[in-house]
Amino acid sequence: MGKLLIVGSMAFDAIETPFGKTGKILGGAATFIGLAADQFNVESAIVSVVGDDFPQSYLDIFADRNIDISGVEIVKGGKTFYWKGKYHNDLNSRDTLVTELNTLGDFNPIVPGHFKDADVVMLGNLHPNIQIGVINQMEERPKLIILDTMNFWMDNTWTELIEVIKHIDVITINDEEARQLTNEYSLVKAAAKIQEMGPKYVVIKKGEHGALLFHEEHIFFAPALPLEEVFDPTGAGDTFAGGFAGHLAQTKNISFESIKNAIIHGSNLASFCVEKFGTERMISLQKHEIDKRLLQFKELTQFNIELT
Repeated sequence: MGKLLIVGSMAFDAIETPFGKTGKILGGAATFIGLAADQFNVESAIVSVVGDDFPQSYLDIFADRNIDISGVEIVKGGKTFYWKGKYHNDLNSRDTLVTELNTLGDFNPIVPGHFKDADVVMLGNLHPNIQIGVINQMEERPKLIILDTMNFWMDNTWTELIEVIKHIDVITINDEEARQLTNEYSLVKAAAKIQEMGPKYVVIKKGEHGALLFHEEHIFFAPALPLEEVFDPTGAGDTFAGGFAGHLAQTKNISFESIKNAIIHGSNLASFCVEKFGTERMISLQKHEIDKRLLQFKELTQFNIELT
């Protein structure tokens, strides 16, 4: 059984979309990554921080799934990271209404001793200094280090971000972020530049238009499954990352073909995440649903052709 270390936020989210709105609900990058990775045969642990306002019932969600939360710091008297946002009608854009870092602002991650030998490390969207701090705590270099980041860190911590990018194997970003990181409009050129920075593999997420994988001269495209209903895109990217990392930790196969499969698994799980608000769909998800939709992905992408 592979070991997966997940580093990221556990949070409260308040979400409004054209289909409704919520009060404070469970959210955060590590939350979605962990729930997605739980669908695979892996031993996983989360490193994060919350305040003592974080309900025990939320922590029990992870403990009940045998996700190790010994690396989750609970700050007495502290408040948990809180994000509130409102999505536009197309669900592709949103307005951030509230961001309160709270305990996340002073987060000093401590990797549990029994996970310092993890096969795969998934660095969720956090300050680059936190990400590099986790890498430095590992006893030996993991088989694969995956990093997620965003334009905020490009705007505010450029030097630190470039430094951590030198030490990773896979970066997952969206198309806008890839262009900002490289000053290249062409995603092919952008991916080539990013590979020169350090990562062997570049995954560029395009939301409802799928995801692209770049490795050396190879390119692979995974479509997004057309869905009848999309309620809430929050956490879809992190769910994708969790499925991606979970598959690779389970197989321990770090090849281009295996990573192609990991992208399909990540896209598959992300398609469930958006069907309900927050983590609701991921918590109720069953294996037979996952397998059925994987077959739909297969039918969507396979064809026979004769060249004459």
